[in-house]
Amino acid sequence: MIKQLTTPFSEETIANLNVGDVVNISGYIYTGRDAVLPKIIRLAEENRLDDYGINLQGAVIFHTAVSPAGVGPTSSNKVEIESSFEPLSRYGVKMHLGKGAISKETVKVLAEQNAVFAIIPPVTALLGSHTVEQTIIAFPELGMEAFNQLRVVNYQAIIAAAKGVSIYD
Repeated sequence: MIKQLTTPFSEETIANLNVGDVVNISGYIYTGRDAVLPKIIRLAEENRLDDYGINLQGAVIFHTAVSPAGVGPTSSNKVEIESSFEPLSRYGVKMHLGKGAISKETVKVLAEQNAVFAIIPPVTALLGSHTVEQTIIAFPELGMEAFNQLRVVNYQAIIAAAKGVSIYD
C-alpha cells in the first residue's frame, strides 16, 4: 500500500514510516546538493533562514539540481551531502530524498532525530511532470545547484532508512 504524505511532516508521520514503505509526497519540498547544503547549514547556524523565507520544520530536502531537463536524484552519499543529514535534521528536516546507500552512522543519526532517508529512482522526465511549481529561494548564483522550493504532486519514493535500519543492510 502506498502512503500518501503531505509536507510539512509531523513527528508522528515520520515515526510511522518503516524501511520499504512506498510513499507519495505532495506539497512543498526544498532541493539542494553539494554546493548549497553547507550554505543552508551556515544560515541555520547563524539563525538567518528566515531572511530567505526558509522553514525547515517538517521539511523535505531532495538531493538534486534543477535544470531545464528536469529534476532527478543525485548520490546522497557524497561527503558534502551526507554530512548535511545530521545538522539539517537537527534544524527540522524530516526527510532526506536522494539515491544510493548511506553510512550506518548516518542511519543512526536519522533515527536519533526521528528523520528518514528515502530514495527515488533516477526518473527525471517523470519527476518533471509531477513538479508543478519551482522558485529559487537562495543562492541563485549557483545556477542549477541553487536552493529551490518545489511544489510537487505524488512524488513516489521508498523509505530507505528509518528507526536505525537501512534497506541497504
